[in-house]
Amino acid sequence: MERDRSCFSSGDPATRTAPVFIKASPEAVWDAITKPEFTTKYFYGSRIEVTPERRLSLSPDGADTWGYNAVAEWDPPRRLVHEWQSLYDPELAAEEPSRVTWEIEPQDGGFSKLTVVHDRLDNAPKTAASVSGAGWMMVLSGLKTLLETGEPLVG
Repeated sequence: MERDRSCFSSGDPATRTAPVFIKASPEAVWDAITKPEFTTKYFYGSRIEVTPERRLSLSPDGADTWGYNAVAEWDPPRRLVHEWQSLYDPELAAEEPSRVTWEIEPQDGGFSKLTVVHDRLDNAPKTAASVSGAGWMMVLSGLKTLLETGEPLVG
């Protein structure tokens, strides 16, 4: 697997890590990553619904399932860990599931640090390529912009 040279990287080629500071409470960040009324505005239009058992990602019109993943940890508003397997593309769907961890830490001054770790990418090279570079960075930039301004990054 080729090493990712973007700002979303770690020392392990099978792991991508990205921290971002957001001027929002941990509760607001949690809601933004678990509720479809937020995710449709920053996560490539996908309607993402997360419960303690599963993370469901639907196409913008709700007609197609883009992901149906088990939740391993549910600790609102601090930590969410779930499997990741994209179903919208047959090649991505054929790969082994990877894992995404969302860690939310309150900071002095009324903002939060969100760290996203996408790991277990050893046997998912196409997934690793799709989430590297602009993939996750657009999602996190869109999330930050939405929470700080109330407007989506991309119209």
